Order: sequence, then structure tokens, then C-alpha cells
Amino acid sequence: MTSLSVETLAAAAAEPITSAGNTQLGIAVLAGIAVIVLLITRLKLHAFLALTLGSLALGVFAGAPLAKTVSSFTTGLGSTVAGVGVLIALGAILGKLLADSGGADEIVDTILARAKGRAMPWAMVLIASVIGLPLFFEVGIVLLIPVVLLVAKRGNYSLMRIGIPALAGLSVMHGLIPPHPGPLVAIDALDANLGLTLALGVLVAVPTVVIAGPVFSRYAARWVDIPAPEHMVPQRPTTEPEHRPRFGATVFTVLLPVVLMLMKALVDIVVNDPADSVQRVTDVAGSPLIALLAAVLVGMFTLGRAAGFTKARLSVTVEKSLAPIAGILLIVGAGGGFKTTLIDVGVGQMIMDLSENWAIPTLLLAWLIAVAIRLATGSATVATISAAGLLAPLAAGMPSTETALLVLAIGAGSLFFSHVNDAGFWLVKEYFGMTVGQTLKTWSMMETIISVVGLGFVLLLSLVL
Repeated sequence: MTSLSVETLAAAAAEPITSAGNTQLGIAVLAGIAVIVLLITRLKLHAFLALTLGSLALGVFAGAPLAKTVSSFTTGLGSTVAGVGVLIALGAILGKLLADSGGADEIVDTILARAKGRAMPWAMVLIASVIGLPLFFEVGIVLLIPVVLLVAKRGNYSLMRIGIPALAGLSVMHGLIPPHPGPLVAIDALDANLGLTLALGVLVAVPTVVIAGPVFSRYAARWVDIPAPEHMVPQRPTTEPEHRPRFGATVFTVLLPVVLMLMKALVDIVVNDPADSVQRVTDVAGSPLIALLAAVLVGMFTLGRAAGFTKARLSVTVEKSLAPIAGILLIVGAGGGFKTTLIDVGVGQMIMDLSENWAIPTLLLAWLIAVAIRLATGSATVATISAAGLLAPLAAGMPSTETALLVLAIGAGSLFFSHVNDAGFWLVKEYFGMTVGQTLKTWSMMETIISVVGLGFVLLLSLVL
């Protein structure tokens, strides 16, 4: 992955483009974030434009020359897109293949056919977690909520008992597990080890999703006992293909990039010899670009061709998968530009100076910063990008395990208490036919549980590792 090296970050922090003092820089940071928050929440401006204008405002308030601020922003945007843009595109292609081929439906139907009664919430967690690996959060919601509504209606289940576990599985994958954009950008910004972050992310995600999903859904179902709204129960979210891919082949394709990246992390730890031939092979195969590319190429056969797709249909599927991610790429890129501007105006050095006297642990600090930005902007991705940018100088020189845990702490904080400024809040509200109050008591509470419990397990791992 292309990323800013520790040396680059240290040099940027040590040679700021402005000589402003810590007080002025602190005001500049608050002003820049305030501009982003106001533009997103009050003026409903697209996050890409808000991050761009916020970066320029940051430079102005810090007293930096406008030309150098623009240069910092564009440099950060370019390096971030170069680092994660291709990975986001490959993830989108894999997700589209999964949906259009009927592979997602095959996984759903197979698991639901084997799960009855009390096992159903656990089945929904499993479905959402597996499906959510290659899909963006919004795509996962659109794909899975219709299934949730159908299961709740046909099986006469409480909507919250089925829906909360599915939402928890999607949300945890989105916030903690690469190759989702937020974790990828944080890994890039903090120069963390992707395989190690993925492995530790799975350790944190499993107990977190159990507590926020099946366990919490018992209480959510009591607080908000509603049936699936008749007018929202739709047909299958994908057009039925000629044939469906087999269950085993579909699961193999979805898990292939995860297995390759985990294998690389394991060999790096066990062998720990860059000259070793096995490690060199796994380093290539387990790199995120090769792992996701391999999954896409395999998926064209195990998913696309198995569903009867012609070469032309495969080409159309790939083409349609890329258009919806344009906005995501721009937001991620602009967030990288904001991050680099923060570093170049000297905020990194300011944080390093101030942190010498901080009594608060770095992991908790990372979580609190992400929480504050999440509450203000409503965007988990913006919160992750901004917090990673602020904390990048602190990550320089950290052991790889601590850096990976720092990524996870930021990811957990970015999920805290989704409310009315979050598009996901309204999507869940409308699909489930709930009031604002009911959505706050269920969806928002579930997100908060994920954030707090996730942080708890990150801190626990920091004591053990």
C-alpha cells in the first residue's frame, strides 16, 4: 500500500509551513473542524466540498500561505487515493458480483434454512458479517434489510430481534475490519500493519458484535416491539440470475482476501525473515491489492460465470460497480488532504509537545477524538480520517501492535451514537418504519454499545499484548 512513511510524517511535523504558536494552531484546528461540521450539518454540503473548504480554512487560521495550504491538501488527496482508491474499487466490484450473481441470496437462504427460533438472531449476525466483508455499509443495508423484513414477516419474529443483529454485523465490519474505507485510511495514515490490524480487528469484532447484536436485541425488542411494515417488505434485492453460485464457492470467494491477508500476517510473525522464500510469497499474495484482485478474478468464475453471466454481462457488472463509489473516493481523498494539511501546518508537533504532559492513554484519546468528530459530522468515515490525521505523529515509532490497536480505537470511536446528522440513521428509520425516538432507542443505542464495547476490548488487548 502506498502510504506516508514514518519519516515523512516526522519531517512534516518537524518542518511546518507556518510558525504559529500552539494556541493559534489549536484555534486553527477547532476552526477547521467547525467549518467542516457547519457545512455538513447546517448547509448540507457534500462532505468532499466541506473537507476541502475546511482544509483551506485550517491553513488560513493557522497563518499558512494559501499556495502551500493548497499544495498540502492536493498532495494528501493524491497519496490517499493512490493508497486506498484501488482497494475501494476492487471491493466495490466484488460486492457487485456477489449481489448480481445471486451469491448473497445463496448465503442468506442457506443459513436461514438451517436456523430456527432462538438461533435466528445468531444466523442474522453471521449473514451480515460474511456479506458485510466486501460491501460498503450503505450497500449492505440495502441488500440485507429487505431480507430482514422478509424473515421477520414470514417467521413472525420481532423486527428488532432480527434486525439489530444484522445491523450490528454490518456496522462492526464497517468500522473495524479492512478492506472497508475507514479502517484502510486509518491504516494508511498511521502506517499500521494491515494484516495485524485485520487479525486484531477480528478478535475485537467477534465479542463486540455478539454483545451489540443478539444480546442487545433482546432488550431492543422489548423497548420497540413493532412488526415489519407491510409497505416496506420488498422482493429480493437482486434480479434472479439463470443459476446461483454454490454456497461453498461463494463463501470461499468472499473470505479469500481475508485469508490471504491473515496468512501474510501469520507468516510475518512466525518466520520474520524478509529473505525467506515463503515469506516473500505471502508478502505478495497477502498484500491488500493482490488479495482483493485475486478475489475479484476468482469471483468472475465462481460467482459470475456460475450464474450464467456472459463476458458482456460481467463487463457491465464491473462497470456499474464503479460509478457509485465516486463520491466515496472523493470524500476519502479530501479527508487525506485534510489530514496532510493538519500535519504540515504543525499540528502534529503541537500534539507531540502537549502529549508529554497528558495523563490520558493514547488509545482512549484516539477514541475520544473520533467520538467528538462522529457526533459533530455524523460520518464514521470523516471521523476516522480526521482522527487518524490528528494522531498520525503520535503513531510514529510505536510498535506495530500498538499502532494496530490505535486504528481499532479510532474505528470504535467513529461508530459512537449515530443520530439525526447520519444518513444511516434515516435509512434504518425509514426501512423499519420507526419514529425518531424509536430509532434512537434501538439503532443509536446499538451503535453506542459497539463503540464502547469495542474500545473496552481494544484496551484489554493492549494490556495482554
